Order: sequence, then structure tokens, then C-alpha cells
Amino acid sequence: MSIDFTVPADLEALRDRVRSFVADRIVPYERDPRLTQHGPDDDLRAELVELARAEKLLTVQAPVEFGGLGLSHVEQAVVYEAAGWSTLGPVAMNCAAPDEGNMFLLGKVADPEQIDRFLMPVIRGEQRSVFAMTEPGGAGSDPNQLTTEAVFDGENFVINGRKWLITGADGAKTWIIMARVAPNPHVPAGPSLFLADGDTPGIVIERVMNTMDRNYVGGHAVVRFENLTLPRSAVLGTTGEALRYAQLRLAPARLTHCMRWLGAAARAQSIAVDYARTRTAFGRPIGEHEGVSFMLADNEVALHQCRLTIWHTCWLMDSGDRARHESSMAKSYVSEELFKVADRCVQVLGGIGISDETVVEMIFRDMRAFRLYDGPTEVHKFAIGRHLLRE
Repeated sequence: MSIDFTVPADLEALRDRVRSFVADRIVPYERDPRLTQHGPDDDLRAELVELARAEKLLTVQAPVEFGGLGLSHVEQAVVYEAAGWSTLGPVAMNCAAPDEGNMFLLGKVADPEQIDRFLMPVIRGEQRSVFAMTEPGGAGSDPNQLTTEAVFDGENFVINGRKWLITGADGAKTWIIMARVAPNPHVPAGPSLFLADGDTPGIVIERVMNTMDRNYVGGHAVVRFENLTLPRSAVLGTTGEALRYAQLRLAPARLTHCMRWLGAAARAQSIAVDYARTRTAFGRPIGEHEGVSFMLADNEVALHQCRLTIWHTCWLMDSGDRARHESSMAKSYVSEELFKVADRCVQVLGGIGISDETVVEMIFRDMRAFRLYDGPTEVHKFAIGRHLLRE
């Protein structure tokens, strides 16, 4: 099958609409005090969502039957890069993590009743969602270390355990919870996914953690489940299948992270280039000095290579390939290269690069965290190496 890198006219028009919307309407909110240490608060999110809704740019990635445009993976790559021009762009358009990945998973696995109750309000931008898997000392890069337990008595599941780094937990309404079903005579045991309302008794948010990134609504929380009691209908899919369902979500979610952060890195590069044109040192603009021009050139090469890597992996998935190997390569490569881009932009900007005079310092901090999202680089390289040995 041939690969055509031409962006179709309708997709190009959508990309340009998104880019203009983010640049003109969303960027001014980057200095809003509601963008807190723990990310934009729910009030700011709601305001941004209404701006996107008015422009008919809300949740464009959703399937057509759910009110979206049903974008392919390649189309998402083009649109999400434009949305990522501001870290608030994906928040406004309801295509930020973890909601975007959760919507994808629910659309694939949830039954009709669960779709109406848990998915559609998220698609409409009315509520947020979380994916509660990571545990202190338990599940993380290795989900097989899951310790949160669900005991089933034939009627209800009683869940106990502790999670942390649960993105967006504070204020979220749709919860996807991973717990290990204990052996029982009624249903298959093992890692399972459950759906719950955020205000269900037994879900306890201990605290919101202080982290270096601040682009996710609600930040990252420590959560405790104390005898959280859920009916059999709360099971997402089938018990014992959580790891398989997580894989459905994982490869696309890796890529959408890359898409959004590519847009942010391109923004940082644009700011650095503009500064290099106007800031002078030793009798000429700093961009005319080899040390600076080479950094900007390295950035441009990296942005181009990252874009091609993302597009190729998306093309594979659109062609029906699971692309687990390629998505691991993309996530590890893109996250590392875009962090280098952001770092070089800070260097070009000099003293103001470490200040909040520009958005680059925030992009730099958030980009450092991106290297850990959906698996650190080392885990992906481990998987890549195993794939090579098997081949």
C-alpha cells in the first residue's frame, strides 16, 4: 500500500481552524490564575470547553455515532498537533489525556447502558474521567503487580486498595478502576476494569500530589478505595481481561500524547526563532551565531522526524495493524527528542527561558513529565528489545 503525505483539503481546513482557534482564543488564558500548580481548575476547563463548543471543535475525535467527526489516527495526528500549540488547547477541545484515551476505551468495550451513563457525558464535555491503575509499590510500568483487590460475593464487588498519580481524580465523575478480582466460584478472577461514579462512597481522595507538570485538570491524586461496593453491572467488559483492554487503549494513547506535545514543541521553537531574530549579541542577532543557529536547526530536524514517526505509526494503525512495536518506538523516540527541543529552546532564550516571561519554561517542565506518561522510555526500549529478540 502506498503512503501519501498530502494533507487533504478538508483536513487542512480543519487543522487551520483549530490552529487559529487555539492561537486566538485559548493562548490568552495561559496567564489565567485558574491555571494552578495542579493544572487548570474545573471552572477554567468549563469556560474553555464552551469556547470550543461554540466553534464546533469539541470532541472532534469521537465516532460519528457519538457526535464527533470520527477522525482516523492520521487525521487525529494533524488536528492534535494544531491543538497542542497551547497546553490548554486539548483541554478546551476535550481531546486531552486521560479523557481522550478513556473515551476511546469505553467506545470499544462499554455496553450500551454504560455508554449512556459513563461515556456520553464525557464526550459532551459535561464531566471528566480517570483511569485508576497506578499504585505505590504495586501496578505501574508493570501492571501485573496490581495489588488493589475486588472480592465478589455473587452480587457485589467490594474493592479495597490504594492508588497514586491518578490524573484528574479530583472532581472527575467517570471512574475506570483496575483491580484484581479474587478467586471465586462466580466469575473469572484476575485483573479487571470497573466503572463507578466519582461520588460513590468508598472512593477517597487523600490528596493531590505536587508535580512539576501542570497541564492536566485536577492534577495527579493519591486515592484510596475503602470497601468500595459496586454491582456486577459495573464490570467493564469481562472480569480477568483488564490487561487486554488496557492494550486497546495503550497504543493510540501513546500516539495522541506524542501528537499534542509535538504541537507544544513547535510552539516553543517558534518562540525561540522569533527571539533569535531580534535579540542581539556581539554585534548581530543571536540567530546568526553558529551556536544558536545549530540548536534551532537541530530542533527543526527533530520536529520533522517526530512528525514522520507519528504519521507512520498512525498510518499502520489505520491500516489495521496493532502497531504495538512501532508505537513503543514512537513514544520513546518522540518523548526524548521533543524534550531536547524544549531544552534547546530554553537555552536559546537565555535568562528569560527559565522565567515565565514566555510559555517555554512551562512547556519544558511538562515535556519532562511527558517522558514518563504511558510508560517511561526504558520500559518501551525493553519491549522493543524483546520484540527484536523474538523476531
